Amino acid sequence: MIEHLLLKNYNIHDFIVCYQLFNFHAPCYDKVYTLFHNIGGDKMRSDFAIRLVTHFYWDKKESFALDRDIYSYWTILAVEEGRFTYRIEDQEGEAGFGSLVVCPPNTWFHRKTLEPLTFHFIHFTWNTEPSLEEQRSLIGNLMIADIERLCSDYRYLRLIALEQDKAAIERKQHLVSDMWRLYELERNVPKEIGLTVVIADEEMRKAAHFITANIFGPVDMKSLALSLQLTPVQLTRRFRAAYGMTPSEYMTRLRLDRASKLLLETEFSIDKIAQLCGYENGFYLSRIFRNKRGMPPSQYRSLPRV
Repeated sequence: MIEHLLLKNYNIHDFIVCYQLFNFHAPCYDKVYTLFHNIGGDKMRSDFAIRLVTHFYWDKKESFALDRDIYSYWTILAVEEGRFTYRIEDQEGEAGFGSLVVCPPNTWFHRKTLEPLTFHFIHFTWNTEPSLEEQRSLIGNLMIADIERLCSDYRYLRLIALEQDKAAIERKQHLVSDMWRLYELERNVPKEIGLTVVIADEEMRKAAHFITANIFGPVDMKSLALSLQLTPVQLTRRFRAAYGMTPSEYMTRLRLDRASKLLLETEFSIDKIAQLCGYENGFYLSRIFRNKRGMPPSQYRSLPRV
């Protein structure tokens, strides 16, 4: 049954339905859930190009004219200074400097200032519209860690904030795209191994350390969540907030980094590399490698070596 679901390319929501219908027991649930994530069953893209529609800049705004509003475009409220609370669908919290708060179209954007707010208000569309599943990971408070780069984008946006001619829109497009690409880069490079950022959430640091320490063996996310006195959903949300990716995405990135190194530096078979990287066999490794790295392991191995 498990292999049938995987071979048919079902996504994680299809799995959950099957779990409910066939009443899989807990160990099977954990195994199938992990397999779906490991082979890229969610088919989550990591590259989302955006197209600017409008940009406005507000300086030290005491309060919003409306405590909620709804827009026909995707919206980013990018905070330069101050703090506010927000609620978008089931996402809610507090945002300040470094936050890109994203709201999808035709969705209520609830907000309330906590102190005078300086921010950039951006409407945009996607070059390629994300799926409904992908959209869920792009809603709410998206944090930027590279403050220096973000400040530079903000500074130039302020300089041309009032300009709306074609040349100004093109410059704004470049700056807004840079902000978004910065978020994507940080999301897809685990901070634990790629960015020297101190994560304030102590429990998520423990989670990342546990995953890293056990990365090439079985990692039971449900047991990890229980050890931190969290539900699996809470673990996923808090880990994404801290590291810009889910625990499963974090685990996959680390495993594929090692697989890539072994492909270039050894003559091990794909099955052997799979076992050394925490996968059951070469079939699963090949599926996930192609999905995440854009080519099969055999092609990656044939790349020129220096």
